[in-house]
Amino acid sequence: MTAAQADVPTDLEANSLKMPEGLRLDTPDVADGAAIWRIARDSKVLDLNSSYSYLLWCRDFAATSVVARDANGEPAGFITGYIRPERPRTLVVWQVAVDQAQRGRGLAGALLDGLTSKVAADRELVSVETTITPDNKPSERLFTSYAQRHGASVERTVLFDAGLFPEEGHEPEVLFLIEPVTESGKAAQNKPVKPVG
Repeated sequence: MTAAQADVPTDLEANSLKMPEGLRLDTPDVADGAAIWRIARDSKVLDLNSSYSYLLWCRDFAATSVVARDANGEPAGFITGYIRPERPRTLVVWQVAVDQAQRGRGLAGALLDGLTSKVAADRELVSVETTITPDNKPSERLFTSYAQRHGASVERTVLFDAGLFPEEGHEPEVLFLIEPVTESGKAAQNKPVKPVG
């Protein structure tokens, strides 16, 4: 257990899902990049990035990402995320994927709860953003269920219209803005952000 996990805010902890038996939440490291890439590839629903990008993600954005490890320490699922530079109290969830053998156990929801708890332990967290294509009903259920568990609202708007993508047949990316996600986030929602630097 990392220090951030030990100091999970109680408002998130009370509303979070526990990790499925035999799995533990951890911070990814560069050695996990190849396994995370394979899980993303095998999902057959995610836009697959280069294997190099997953290595970079595990190096540069490990603090805002999580991995589920099995009893052997191997990745069984992951979430990659980052803090929006223009909205430093917003966590953007980039990708969520669970290994085929672990699906149907509530792992994606537990990873999402664990990730937001981890990030909220280090900073004031008000909102979570993600984009979902209209045909991705499992992701819609994951994020609306997360919002319900945490007493947050979900605002949906088209972020990137289909015409912006160079490849034909890409669906629009719908932005899901979920807020407020923590008790401290509820208090901070209207508080001005201090400039960085």
